[in-house]
Amino acid sequence: MTDAPSTVLISGQRERVRRGLDRRLRAERRFRIYGVVAILLAILMLLFLAGTIVSKGYPAFYQTWIEVDVLLDEDLIAPDGKTDPETLREDGDFRGALIESLVARYKPAGREQENLLVAMFSTDAERTLQNFTIANPDRIGGTISIWVKASSDIDQLTKGAIGRNAPESGRKVKDLQLRWYDRMEKDGRIETRFNSGFFATGDSREPEQAGIWGAIVGSFLTMLVTLILAFPVGLAAAVYLEEFAPKNRLTDLIEVNINNLAAVPSIVFGLLGLAVFLNFFELPRSAPLVGGMVLALMTLPTIIISGRASLLAVPPSVREAAFGLGASRMQVVSHHVLPLAMPGILTGTIIGMARALGETAPLLMIGMVAFIVDIPGGPADASTVMPVQIYLWADSPERGFVEKTSGAVIVLLVFLVVMNASAVYLRKKFERRW
Repeated sequence: MTDAPSTVLISGQRERVRRGLDRRLRAERRFRIYGVVAILLAILMLLFLAGTIVSKGYPAFYQTWIEVDVLLDEDLIAPDGKTDPETLREDGDFRGALIESLVARYKPAGREQENLLVAMFSTDAERTLQNFTIANPDRIGGTISIWVKASSDIDQLTKGAIGRNAPESGRKVKDLQLRWYDRMEKDGRIETRFNSGFFATGDSREPEQAGIWGAIVGSFLTMLVTLILAFPVGLAAAVYLEEFAPKNRLTDLIEVNINNLAAVPSIVFGLLGLAVFLNFFELPRSAPLVGGMVLALMTLPTIIISGRASLLAVPPSVREAAFGLGASRMQVVSHHVLPLAMPGILTGTIIGMARALGETAPLLMIGMVAFIVDIPGGPADASTVMPVQIYLWADSPERGFVEKTSGAVIVLLVFLVVMNASAVYLRKKFERRW
């Protein structure tokens, strides 16, 4: 008789426990669903961003070319009868030869129509004709067929960025140019090719001639200066603070400031470079040397922090075993601890360099926003870098620079992905599990 209440009580407790367990399980399932949804949303946003960049940027990798028949009139090309390269470059009227041939073939009525016809071709066309003539001086006096770049507007028309159905007043390509374009296309004189010039030339005011090679070389030189300055100093600082420095208030203050420097906005380092490197030391403006020094200051905290973490991850037993065999502290660090920590240090360095590669604000402060056409030959030459080049093109009003901007972003993202993948590879290949 006395067991009935106890049985009812135990059954009630079991029911409450079961309901509580069910609630916890349902909450856990909801949490997992929320996590999966969050990951899917992040992937969708990433795919949307990547798809937008690729869809806008891939047209930058191909270019419209037009075939023209040009009479290399000796009176225009070599008026003095001299065909050496220097004379042809200085005295040859290649633009006049090109215009005369175009006028003879397409017969524009008046100067205005002639200007419309010439505007269908890039200003690079006469340089292409000049290079061909210099390489083949025996062709002077005859008619040649040569492929030249189309202008940016004709290139955008070929790529579909300029609609034919828009009213003439609302598009840059006029009706007469459309008729000439259709005639050229019907004659097989228009084709698209891989835009190798995008990777082989420097910046230009003309979208069809602009390239990223100057910015790539500038970025390489800037990163080289950054690595040469930041890696040895950061490694030495990390080794000293972790292995040799006494634990006192001074070292605690240094550690706190290093951690704070890692969170300082990058533009502050640009202001520091402007005040110290340019105004005080009067180093050359817009040079990879100064840019690398500024980015080295910005990268140092990352290298020091990752270096100390890698050194700290080496087990104390390694140090104790080396000390037990009679090694000095310097031998313990240089022969045992540092080699084991190096994969982690290199990983942190690559990640810091990848961050520096994508920085724009500090470089704008030291004048690397200038329009630079020439390819830099050294760290002291005026140059630009990939992020700044993207910034400059994004601010340009011409439609052709829209695809150039996205194309340069694609190239920059490829570099960043390669650098981060290298960091992951080094960590996986050389890391030791203790």
